[in-house]
Amino acid sequence: MSTASPERTARASGSAGAGRDRAPRSPQLDPRDRERMARAFRVPRARFLLGLPVAALLLVWSFTGAGFDVGKLGEGAVNMGAFLSRLFPPTWDKFGTIAELLVETLQMAIVGTLLGAVLSLLVAFGAASNIAPRWLYYPTRWVMNVIRSLPDLVFALMFVSAVGLGPFAGILAMTIGSIGSIGKVFAEAMESVDRGPVTAMQAVGASPRQVVQYGVLPQAAPLLVSYTLLLFEGNVRGATILGMVGAGGIGLELTTAMKMYDYGHLSAIVICIIVLVTVIDQASAVIRRKIT
Repeated sequence: MSTASPERTARASGSAGAGRDRAPRSPQLDPRDRERMARAFRVPRARFLLGLPVAALLLVWSFTGAGFDVGKLGEGAVNMGAFLSRLFPPTWDKFGTIAELLVETLQMAIVGTLLGAVLSLLVAFGAASNIAPRWLYYPTRWVMNVIRSLPDLVFALMFVSAVGLGPFAGILAMTIGSIGSIGKVFAEAMESVDRGPVTAMQAVGASPRQVVQYGVLPQAAPLLVSYTLLLFEGNVRGATILGMVGAGGIGLELTTAMKMYDYGHLSAIVICIIVLVTVIDQASAVIRRKIT
C-alpha cells in the first residue's frame, strides 16, 4: 500500500483550499439595505397617518368646488341614453368624405409627430440635468412649462390666423404643443439613464457629444421610441379636435355634423375614428414589444 508524498499531500490540500476559496459565497446584504427592506413592511409613519386627513380634506374640497354630483348624473342618464339612441343607425352615404378626411388627419399626425419628436429631442438635450449646464437647463425648462400650460387649441387659432385654414395650421400647432409635453418626457428619460457608463466615459476624457451619443442615447432609446409612438397616438386624437377650429382634419366635419344634428353621419364619423385609433394603438403595441 503506497503512501502519498508530502509534496503531493500539500498540493492536494492547496487545491482543495483553492477550491473552497473559489466556491461561491452568499452575498452579504448591506445593513442599510437590510433596514430599508425591512422598513417596507412596517406600519406607516406618523407623518403619513397625519397626511391622510389632509388628503381627504383636499379631495372633499376639490369635489365640492368642481360641483361633482352623482345624483345629477343619474338624473341625466335618460338624456344620455336618448342622445346615444339617436346615433344609430349610422349613415354611410358620405363615407368617401369621411375616408378622405381621416387620411388627412393621419397625414397631419405623421408630419406633426415627426417634426415634434425631432424638435422635442433637441430641446430635451437642454432640459436634461445630467447633460445641460445650469445656464441652459433652467431657461429651457421654463420655456417648456410655458408651452405646456397653453392648450393646443390656442396654438391652432394662432396659426390659423397666420397661415389660414387647413391642415398646415394644425401641423404647426401639434409640433409646438409636442415640445412642451413630450420634450419634458424625453428629458426625464435621459435623466433616468444609468450613470455608470456616463461617468466612465467622462473619466477617460470623452467629449460631451460622445457622452450623449454613446452613453445616454443608447440607454434612453427604447423609452424615446415608446414616447414617440405615444405622441403619435395623441396627435391622431388631437388632430380631430384641432379640426374644430379650422386646422384641418376630420374635426371640422365632426363639428358640422353636430351643429346640423346629423346624428347618423356623426355616428359614422365616430366609428371611423375609433377604428383608426384602435388600429394605430395595436400597431404601436407591437412596435413597443419589439423594442423592449
